[in-house]
Amino acid sequence: MPVPMRAVPTLVGARPREVGMDDGLTARLDSLAEAAVADRAAPAVAIAVGRWGRLLYLKGHGTVDWAPGSPAVTDSTLFDMASVSKVVATTTAAAILEEEGRLDLDRPVRDYLPEFSDSAKAGITVRMILEHRGGLEAGASLHRTFRGREQYLAQINLRPLAYAPGTKTIYSDWDLVLVQLVVERVTGESLDAFTERRVFGPLGMRDTRYNPDPALLPRIAATERDSARGGLIWGSVHDPNAYAMGGVAGHAGLFSSARDMAVFAQMLLNGGSYGTARILRGETVARWTAPQTGGSSRAIGWDTPSGQSSAGRYFGPRSFGHTGYTGTSVWIDPERGIFVVLLTNRVDPTSANEKHVALRRAVADAVMSAVLDAPLVDWEARRAAASAQPPAPAPVIAPVPGPPAPR
Repeated sequence: MPVPMRAVPTLVGARPREVGMDDGLTARLDSLAEAAVADRAAPAVAIAVGRWGRLLYLKGHGTVDWAPGSPAVTDSTLFDMASVSKVVATTTAAAILEEEGRLDLDRPVRDYLPEFSDSAKAGITVRMILEHRGGLEAGASLHRTFRGREQYLAQINLRPLAYAPGTKTIYSDWDLVLVQLVVERVTGESLDAFTERRVFGPLGMRDTRYNPDPALLPRIAATERDSARGGLIWGSVHDPNAYAMGGVAGHAGLFSSARDMAVFAQMLLNGGSYGTARILRGETVARWTAPQTGGSSRAIGWDTPSGQSSAGRYFGPRSFGHTGYTGTSVWIDPERGIFVVLLTNRVDPTSANEKHVALRRAVADAVMSAVLDAPLVDWEARRAAASAQPPAPAPVIAPVPGPPAPR
């Protein structure tokens, strides 16, 4: 159970100027969200923004589907979080187990999952799969033939490696499926049961769950139209592999709201605690959200800004976050005490729509540009300049003087 502790302040509403930001931010976010809906970037958009423990913006825009008469979006509309599930549920569960000494990131995966027995995969550690360095392919359409955890584990074990483990970084859904299975083997609980008991329940995240009850359908944002699934996917997980695994998967399957995601983000900014619940220690949060290897933006489970990031131009080098295929994202900057949650269902009615990409950056840039008490730094430009620089020359080392020559 979460460690009892003295209560940590929870989010309270405030105007941007109360935390060193421009009050014009509210109108700017309204405009961006409404323009996105009008441009058909997504029928549903929900945004949550906070700084220094104050909730500055929490609002839904549009409707849960394009059909006339669809329910309006609110701060408690449930969105299919897609790959944001990887960090909110699976990574958090693994971090809890590491803190408790029940999970060793540097042990081979096969120590926890003996069925992961392919000799070519013997050296793959838990840390490697959390950092997407395990050698596994990005994914495959296993859902066409296979069902359930056991069949998926068997197929991931049988499929050939894409590269030598530990030698490069390739983002893979299979990595987090394996983490899920490790968590479930260690705890003896399903991932959804464990995270509800240890994370979502203690934090009061009442909208966050896998396989939402059909009674919640009016509060759920629809996703893609798929003839193989009977038409509009609404209320069940969009990702086909997660669907074939029963809706609870390490890489996808979680549903949540802007309201709940604001609480989760603030918990991380608080160093792992919120209200009377401590989910993680501060040092754990800091370590798991920092980049881990040279040449990659990946932290442990989490990602950090790189290239043309969905975090925009101004999120700093200690920022961390993640995105989801359905159009969801969360970015957190601990140095400025800021989080930005943007939830959309951009795949409704088709995943060919990519207008959410510009929206993510515009929302992030609007928030960071509204900060008045610190300089605006274009970290994206700095990263680009650094990557374009030639390697530094080897240092010139002066020879150590020897003893004076005899006279």
